[in-house]
Amino acid sequence: MEVYTVTVATGTSEYSGTNNYIFVTLVGEKGESERTLLDNPGLDFCRGAVDQYKVTSSSHLGPIQLVRLEKQRYWLEDNWFCRYVTVEPPGGGTVLTFPCYRWLIGDIKVEIREGTAKTVRDDSSPQLLAHRKTELQERKTTYRWVTWAPGIPRCIDAKTEADLPQDVRFDNEKRSDFEHSLQYALLELSLKKMAIRFGKSWCDLDDFKRIFWRLRSPIAEYCMEHWKEDWFFGYQCMNGSNPRMIQRCKKLPENFPVTPNMVQSSMAPRTNLNKEIKAGNIYLLDYAVMDGIPANTIRGKIQHIAAPLCLLYQHPDDGLIPIAIQLEQNPDKDTPIFLPKDPPLAWLLAKMWVRHSEFQVFQLLSHLLRTHLVVEVFCVATLRQLPAVHPIYKLLAPHLRYTLEINCRGRTQLISPDGIFKRVVSTGGDGLLILAQREYKVLTYRSLNPRHDFDDRGVSRLPKYFYREHSLMLWEAIFSFVSGIVNLYYQSDHDVQEDLELQAWIRDITQEGFTELPNFGLSSKLSTREELSILLSVAIFTSTAQHAATNNGQFDWCAWVPNTPCTMRHPPPTDKDAVTMEMIMATLPDVSQSCVQMAITWHLGRAQPDAIPLGKYTEDHFTEKQAQELIDKFRMELKKIEDNIVSQNEGLELQYLFLLPSRVENSITI
Repeated sequence: MEVYTVTVATGTSEYSGTNNYIFVTLVGEKGESERTLLDNPGLDFCRGAVDQYKVTSSSHLGPIQLVRLEKQRYWLEDNWFCRYVTVEPPGGGTVLTFPCYRWLIGDIKVEIREGTAKTVRDDSSPQLLAHRKTELQERKTTYRWVTWAPGIPRCIDAKTEADLPQDVRFDNEKRSDFEHSLQYALLELSLKKMAIRFGKSWCDLDDFKRIFWRLRSPIAEYCMEHWKEDWFFGYQCMNGSNPRMIQRCKKLPENFPVTPNMVQSSMAPRTNLNKEIKAGNIYLLDYAVMDGIPANTIRGKIQHIAAPLCLLYQHPDDGLIPIAIQLEQNPDKDTPIFLPKDPPLAWLLAKMWVRHSEFQVFQLLSHLLRTHLVVEVFCVATLRQLPAVHPIYKLLAPHLRYTLEINCRGRTQLISPDGIFKRVVSTGGDGLLILAQREYKVLTYRSLNPRHDFDDRGVSRLPKYFYREHSLMLWEAIFSFVSGIVNLYYQSDHDVQEDLELQAWIRDITQEGFTELPNFGLSSKLSTREELSILLSVAIFTSTAQHAATNNGQFDWCAWVPNTPCTMRHPPPTDKDAVTMEMIMATLPDVSQSCVQMAITWHLGRAQPDAIPLGKYTEDHFTEKQAQELIDKFRMELKKIEDNIVSQNEGLELQYLFLLPSRVENSITI
């Protein structure tokens, strides 16, 4: 009689435990153990429990290949989350770890593999090859592609988050916090509207201070004090919620007829516009993507949209400052070029219109499309094409946590025909989809790589561009870690080419996920280890650093509504001298819209209480010592980056901490 010691770990989140029957069978090369009932129902497998049992076999089983777990109802159905199982052979010896990290729902039988990461070429056992095939067949049935709307990346086939498998749903704590946070924000919103309704409506800009109650942040209050200043406008182009819009201006656009004389007063002594263009000190914001987007109608009133061009100058003393703004793409007598020397209210309103376009672009394109929807493609393809034992699945799994649910919630609650964008945002309704479709048509794989992105936009020498500096530090750390993992499991480029599961994965990404993109620039075949390392680094960087850069500061930059208005209720001005404070207040969001903007950006931008920071892995998918050493090295590098960023920000009145590794989540969860 052979006796094996089996340890079973239950999940630590709420309701992970079960009072149902749990059975185990050990499957080895030479046979199977007895089917063994592991617990006393209701006593073992409590939340966070690590329980140990003895499992017997009439003969030695040889190397253990699979652990078969079965759950059967006792009195009531009670789901169970299993973290892992370990098996110690008779007489001691190497303890084998079998990662699980999944829910067992209903009367169910699952088989889990020992944790050593293996590609399909590493498996020779017919039984293990059959297990891989069966697992993927089940996953492809469970996780299906669907087209939510034409002209954008495809997504998971789920009408709401309730249609998702439990394994990719929020934990109960996350769900409770998410819904409580939204209710709290909306309650404060309702109280504000009630309080303000019985007082006066917006009459001047200071009135917006009346919606700063408990929802506040140091940067939001700093923004309230400095938002009118030109240097602060320029700072946000580099380090705000949309830090990748700015590009070097090598030649003035033909549709933006700025002359040197117009902007001479904004220049440093003994220079001019043409000299500064040649010197690389002139930059451009071009919102051509907004041109012709249909405006939303809110409570029966048409909103308004502009497609501005904004010229900026890297002043040797004042930093990056705006020097000319045109609010439409086609210049004419009703589309003046606004300048800093114009009447102060006219210049201020022109900057507001640029920032209004910034709200649309950062929320729908930089944030939603270029992080959430891009990462969802990687998520669905990974679940469909890579078994849990595959090293690339193990690498990506922590960076895909909760992404499917938050995206489903976004589609049903934010951008749906009756969602929040339709209620308060100028591009709500048809506009947001048309805007996303336009950006998707020109989306390139190259632009998702920060190394190329900064070079292509010509901003590699732009001073105080903290987003660039911190992004590149994180990119290098991620790429080094990923390359180490890839080289550990693929000894040559040939190994990459011969991995049939990996090749199916890249085809799913390019041919199913990123459809209708002939110029995307990502091949449907992976040929080298470097190609694979770059692609995986792009996926991880996008789901961590890039998402943090666009998401985490949205309350900071949007809570003071005049700085980044979600909608505009009157059209852009056509006469600089006609701009009055009454016109500005009639154009900016009303009380209700302002309250919703503040509440929702707080809800979406706040730090998540269950956040798992970049580099911290709460689930041990990798069990090999070499892989764990690479993870430890990655964590040490992130600690150096953390210390570097903290040191860099010491003494700064306005600190840039959005890419502090401890504040960057490991996945898109909000």
